[in-house]
Amino acid sequence: MRGMPYPSDLTDEQWNLLEPVFNAPGKRGRKHAGDLRTVVDAMLYIAQTGCQWRYLPASFGPWTRVWSQFRRWSRNGTWAQALTVLHAAARQADGRADEAPSMVVIDTHLARGASNGGLTFHDRGGPYGRTKGAKRVVAVDVTGLPVGALVVPASTHENRASELMLEHLTQQGVTGRLELVLVDRGVTTAAARTLGRDHDLDVRRVGWDDKQPVFRPIRHAWRVEVAHGRLGRSRRLAKSFENTTTSATGWLQVACIATTLRHLSRGPSRRRPVALAA
Repeated sequence: MRGMPYPSDLTDEQWNLLEPVFNAPGKRGRKHAGDLRTVVDAMLYIAQTGCQWRYLPASFGPWTRVWSQFRRWSRNGTWAQALTVLHAAARQADGRADEAPSMVVIDTHLARGASNGGLTFHDRGGPYGRTKGAKRVVAVDVTGLPVGALVVPASTHENRASELMLEHLTQQGVTGRLELVLVDRGVTTAAARTLGRDHDLDVRRVGWDDKQPVFRPIRHAWRVEVAHGRLGRSRRLAKSFENTTTSATGWLQVACIATTLRHLSRGPSRRRPVALAA
């Protein structure tokens, strides 16, 4: 039995929402043990605190059990599916007209690599190739909540990163109402036109023509910057500690799930509307 709960632990209501995703029957029926909720709590704890596997508190059970389940869910897309379910629930709780978004904003963030040796997907990217690590691709809707998350090598061009994200969102089934996609000006005009034609969407490049030393928000587009900032509070994402894109994507999606859970736990009475930038 667990003692005092950690702040990152799931509530009963949240677990009822996610349990069908994590405990979905496979070809041979349900194979998970009865400690599945504890395993999910352990992963949320690691994402928030940055705890190393072998330092996981004993109250969560053997760290090898949690580690093996994390690998399985990262490989089969369970984390992405859980994020989709939570995002739909958050939109419904916020009183949105539909569970699926009609507009998303896609942007990337560079993270320095810090793997424990061996082969890794980290490479050099960013301005002048000065950052060796990973590129985190996040898509948010008008509420600012993550819809999808992926991790690619740092050298991946913005064109390809945006293309991969749109393909990912299509696979998750959240593009049924999608009409407008806002991307950074790192995406070329030709690539934006091609993406719009291939996915039957309006892909619009946004950004300021003149460079300024201060941050100036752009209507709707600034929400993805806020999302990256919130995700950065997860200690596991302080750097890119993983050697594979699959594992790195899994932890990014866990952090997105934690962000959405915190949004749901606040309740509608504590959600204050944010004034939109001009």
